[in-house]
Amino acid sequence: MIIILYLSVALIAIAFLILVISISKTLNSVKETLNQVAKTMEGVEGQMKGITSETTLLLNKTNALAEDMQDKAEKLNTVVYAVQDVGTTIKNLNHSIRKVTNNVTHQIEDNQDRIAQVVQWGSVLKEIKDKWTEKKEKKLIEESLKNSIENEPQLREVKRARG
Repeated sequence: MIIILYLSVALIAIAFLILVISISKTLNSVKETLNQVAKTMEGVEGQMKGITSETTLLLNKTNALAEDMQDKAEKLNTVVYAVQDVGTTIKNLNHSIRKVTNNVTHQIEDNQDRIAQVVQWGSVLKEIKDKWTEKKEKKLIEESLKNSIENEPQLREVKRARG
């Protein structure tokens, strides 16, 4: 019986030794895994620092760009207001020109009879001038003929004297 007891203790010792060796291997495996996780975390941490700094730079650039766009939008608003004022001015000018044109047209329609009379009087005056000019030319031609007839005998004498 004592042998069984010794054999049992030896068996328990061997089982305990196997258990310790298994736990040791498992712990070594866990240690390696944790070391790899730690290295990975260090790499992720470095990448996160880079991402953080790049994100900060990008955010600063975005803010500067937003401010620049705000300034340009305000300047563009000034241009838009100026163009709007020019459009209003042109609209007012068109309205004024339309009023003047309507006024002139209305006055022409009101004075149409007078204009027709002026045109008729102008035609009459032109006819009188043409007749007067025609009479004057006729009179000059008659005087010229009369002078040439009167001077014809004198011309004959001059030709005889020369000839």
